[in-house]
Amino acid sequence: MSNSDFGLIGLAVMGQNLVLNVESRGFQVSVFNRTTSVTDAFVAANPHKKLVGAKSLEDFVRSLATPRKVMIMVKAGPPVDAVIQQLIPLLDQGDIIIDGGNSLYTDTERRDKWLGDLGFRFIGAGVSGGEEGARKGPAIMPGGPASTWDVMKPIFESIAAKVDGEPCVVHIGPGGAGHFVKMIHNGIEYGDMQLICEAYNIFKAAGFSAAELATIFTAWNHGDLESYLIQITSEIFKQMDPETGKPIVELILDTAGQKGTGKWTLLNAVENAVVISTINAAVEARILSSMKDARVAASKKLHGPQAAISADKAQLVQQVHDALFASKIISYAQGLDLITTMSAHKGWNLDLAKIAAIWRGGCIIRARFLNRITDAYRANPGLTNLMLAPFFMNLLNEFQQHWREVVSLATLAGIPVPAFSASLGYYDSYRSEVLPANLLQAQRDFFGAHTYERTDKPRGDMFHTDWPEVIG
Repeated sequence: MSNSDFGLIGLAVMGQNLVLNVESRGFQVSVFNRTTSVTDAFVAANPHKKLVGAKSLEDFVRSLATPRKVMIMVKAGPPVDAVIQQLIPLLDQGDIIIDGGNSLYTDTERRDKWLGDLGFRFIGAGVSGGEEGARKGPAIMPGGPASTWDVMKPIFESIAAKVDGEPCVVHIGPGGAGHFVKMIHNGIEYGDMQLICEAYNIFKAAGFSAAELATIFTAWNHGDLESYLIQITSEIFKQMDPETGKPIVELILDTAGQKGTGKWTLLNAVENAVVISTINAAVEARILSSMKDARVAASKKLHGPQAAISADKAQLVQQVHDALFASKIISYAQGLDLITTMSAHKGWNLDLAKIAAIWRGGCIIRARFLNRITDAYRANPGLTNLMLAPFFMNLLNEFQQHWREVVSLATLAGIPVPAFSASLGYYDSYRSEVLPANLLQAQRDFFGAHTYERTDKPRGDMFHTDWPEVIG
C-alpha cells in the first residue's frame, strides 16, 4: 500500500467524520488514537475505505507521504501540546502539523513559533459544523503561513462545504488568525442561540404550544431568517418524548453548558476595548442558567409580575421576528468589529468579506443573511460597522419599533431578555449623538482630577475644574 496523503490523530466524533470526509474526496488517510481499540473499531467499521490504522505514533508517521500532513483533533489545551511533543522527534523539517480543535488563539501563536523555530510548519484551523459538518463539509478557518496554506489547499477545499460553487475555506491570515476568527464565530453563535431562546421564552409566556412554535420557526426558516440554528430549532419543537408523549424540549433541564470560547471572546473584547454586549449577555445567561438551585430558591422570595403576555398572536410573531432579526444584526456587527480591531492590532489584514463568505455554509452560524454581509464588505471593505451598510441600516430603521415593543412587553411581564435588551442598548448608544458620559467625566475629574474635554473648545484640549470639597 502506498503512503497516505493525510493523517489524523484523535478519533472522537469530529475526528472520525473528518477522516471519512477526507477519504471520500479520493485521499488515503492514516489514523491514530491513544486507545488502540478505537482505531481498530473505526477501521473495521469502514472496510472498503482507504484507511490505514496505526497502533503507534511511529507507525502512523511512517505511513504518511512527505511532506507529512498531520491533523490533531484532541481536547484544547495541554493535550494538544502533549501530542505535538510526541510528534516532534518523529517528523522531518517541513512537515505540517494542523490543530483542528477549538484552541485559544494565543496558544496557537505560541505553538506556531515553537514549531517554526524547529523547522516544522503549523496551522491552527478552526473547524465548524459539528458532526454533520465534519462528515459532509464544514467551514474551515486556517491560520498560518501562506506557503503552508498552498500545500493544504487541495485537501481543505475538497472537504469544505460549498456555497455557489465556492468552498467555505480560505486562508484567514498568519499565526493565530484562524483560531481567533473561529473564536469570534463561536461568540456570535452564543449570541444567536440566546436570542432564539429569548424569542422562545416570549412565545411560551404568550401561550404558544410546541406545535405552534414548530410552525413559526419552520416558516421563518423559509424567509429572511433562514439559518441552521432556526432550522434545528423548528425540528426540536417537533420532537416528542416517547416515554411521556410530551415535547422533549419541555423535559430538558434549563441549565446550559459552555466550553470556553464565549468566555475567551469576552476577555479579548475587554482587552481591546470593543463592545460585544450581545455576546456578553449570552455568556452571562448561560452562567445564570447553571445556577439552578439558587434560582429556584430566589423564585420563592423575589417578587415580580406573572410571566404571561396577552397579545394578538399573529402580531406578536411579527414583532418577535423583527426584534430577533435586528438583534442578530447587532451580534454579528459586534463580532465583526472585534475581528476588525484585532486585525489592525496584530497586522493580520483580515478580509471580512472572505470570512463572511466562508461562514455561509457548513458552520453553525450559517444563515441566508451572510450573503448580505459578504456583499456589504465586498462593496465597502472599510465599513466601520455592519449597522451602517445600507441593507442593514434600512432593516434596523424598519425593525426598531417592534424591537422596542418586544423588549417592553417582556420587561413588563418579568421575562428576562438580556440579549434582546443588550442589543437594543448598543443600537441606541451607537446612534446617539450625545451620551451622558459628560457627567461621568465630571465625576472622574471631581474625585481623581482626570480632566475632560469641552464642547466649546478644540478636541484634545484638556481642562480641570476646582470642585468644592466634600466632607463626610
